[in-house]
Amino acid sequence: MSIVIRGIQSHDLRFALEAGAGADSVHSNPQYSYAVTQLQTSGALTGTGLAFTLGGGNDLVCRAIDELAGVLVGREIEALMAEFGGVYALMLEHPQYRWLGPHKGVVHLALSSIVNACFDLWAKARDLPLWRLLLDLRPEQVLATLHLRYLEDALSAEEALALLRSEHRQRDQRMDIIEGGYPGYDTSIGWIQYSDDTIKEKLVKSMDQGFGAVKLKVGSDDPARDIRRAFLVRETVGDDARVMLDVNQQWTLPQALDMCQKLRGMNPYWIEEPTHPDDVLAHQALARAIAPMKLAIGEHLPNQIMFKNYLQAGAAGFLQPDCVRLGGVSEFITVSLMARKYGIPIVPHVGDMGQIHQHLALFNHIALGHEAIFLEYIPHLRGHFTHPARVEGGVYASPQEPGNSSDLKALG
Repeated sequence: MSIVIRGIQSHDLRFALEAGAGADSVHSNPQYSYAVTQLQTSGALTGTGLAFTLGGGNDLVCRAIDELAGVLVGREIEALMAEFGGVYALMLEHPQYRWLGPHKGVVHLALSSIVNACFDLWAKARDLPLWRLLLDLRPEQVLATLHLRYLEDALSAEEALALLRSEHRQRDQRMDIIEGGYPGYDTSIGWIQYSDDTIKEKLVKSMDQGFGAVKLKVGSDDPARDIRRAFLVRETVGDDARVMLDVNQQWTLPQALDMCQKLRGMNPYWIEEPTHPDDVLAHQALARAIAPMKLAIGEHLPNQIMFKNYLQAGAAGFLQPDCVRLGGVSEFITVSLMARKYGIPIVPHVGDMGQIHQHLALFNHIALGHEAIFLEYIPHLRGHFTHPARVEGGVYASPQEPGNSSDLKALG
């Protein structure tokens, strides 16, 4: 049956968090929020897409959704997705709204929500979970959903297609992960406002739940506090667990150079967002100075051009693209292709709480050959999703419901 987009609705949804949850060194009072796109159709199906904010400005993203998404009205979903890269470019390169970016801020977040809604509707129209839809596509069909302008020096269309075709021949060797599930790591143990006792309590619970990797927020006003808490986590979880430290951009480069040396003894798996995300050269200098320790970058990188720059500079050991921060699923896949070419692992940031990224992580591993390291797990909004991600024994179970797992109970 032909599924035609008949209308667009945006929704400003905001969710309160329990005391201390979600807070880091620069975001002290977060309100987890989604600017939601709903694609109304000629039938019963609705496509749902998310962009993530921390509350303030969420309404502005919704207004941008209303402005940008009109180009989709009247389009049949299969025909739309067959040439989606071109339609994506029309929204991305809008001759007036481009001035407000380009490719960043409120307008790009709106694009993220719109694009994710298109992929959700496409998967629902085929009665498939998003990961299965993406795996069913031929390499040429995947490429048709992407927009590679400004990337020619790092990833041409020919290179992207060759990589997709090459990995397609080996994907059967990686299909076992569908049954076994994708490993997760727990971010919820270490928010910056938590006391030491709270952290220890949550660490024990996390390990009992099967997680072998956890993340601690650092970057507080007192460096000694960061050091004490980091070594406390290491002592609690033991030497075999992976412990990541997340600075959320707080340090200057001199501070980062000093703190990374002081934290070296607790053997962090990575140092995340140590300084300003636009400062590629500072990250390059830090990465060289602290090697073999590695940096993880991407939560606040707004577009694929910035990811290209980090890859070319050798400034990141792990990349953390987020499809509810970037321009949606299409740009996430583009970043994943570049990272695969450069040999850098993808470990997504999950502003969607892992709902969409559980699909994209499977695609990255099976279709692109990325190592299945782990996927961030943040449980705070589980109760608001119609089909919340299922994480048992520290592992994401492969979702089976049609779509990208973004449907929210508040929207019916």
